[in-house]
Amino acid sequence: MWASIELGRLVDPRLVAFVTAVVLVVLNACASKPPEQPDNLCAVFSEKSSWYKHARAAEKRWGMPIPVGMAFIHKESSYQSDARPERTKLLWVIPWTRPSSAYGYAQATNEAWKDYRRDTGRRFVGRDDMRDALDFVGWYNDRSHRYLGLDKADAYSLYLAYYVGLSGYKRGAYKGQPKVQGYARRVADRAYRYRTQLNRCEKQFKRRFLFF
Repeated sequence: MWASIELGRLVDPRLVAFVTAVVLVVLNACASKPPEQPDNLCAVFSEKSSWYKHARAAEKRWGMPIPVGMAFIHKESSYQSDARPERTKLLWVIPWTRPSSAYGYAQATNEAWKDYRRDTGRRFVGRDDMRDALDFVGWYNDRSHRYLGLDKADAYSLYLAYYVGLSGYKRGAYKGQPKVQGYARRVADRAYRYRTQLNRCEKQFKRRFLFF
C-alpha cells in the first residue's frame, strides 16, 4: 500500500495531463483522417465503420439515400474534416481573406449552419463531425424537396440547389454557370457509382449496424 502511495507522489499530475492530451490528439487525428480509398464506398465504410451508421441515421431521418449524402460530402471536402475554401491572394501572392465562411465535411456556411441548428433544435453539433455533417446535408436536401419539389434521389438537381441556394435555384441562377452544372454532374455520377458499390456490400454493414 505504501509503495503505491509513494509511486503516486512520484508521478507528476502535469505529466499525466500532458500524456493524456497527446493521446487524445493522436486519436482525433486518426479518426478525422480521410479514407484511403475515397472512390470506393465499400472501402470507405470498411475503414470508417461509424460513417455507415451516421449515413443510415441521416437516411432514416431525412429520407436521403446514403450514396447521395456521401457523394455530397466527397465533393465538398474530399472527406477532410477541417476543409475550408482557399484564401484569395492580395497582389497575386499574399494570402488574404477566404471567399466564404464554409467549413467542415459539408462546407456549411455560418449562416446555413445557424439555420440548421435553429430548425432542428440541435445545439451541440460540429461541422467537423461526420454525423452532424451528414445530418446537415439531409436537412438541406429535405428543404430542397419541400420548397422546390426536388426528388431526394436526384443528386444532380439537389446539388445545384445546395450550391446556389433555394432562391438561386428557383431563379435558375445555375443555368448560366456551366462550372456549377459540371460540379452537379460529378456529384450525380459519384452517387450512382456509390449506389452500385453499396448494393454489393451493404449487407455486411447492415448486420453490424443492427447488432450494435
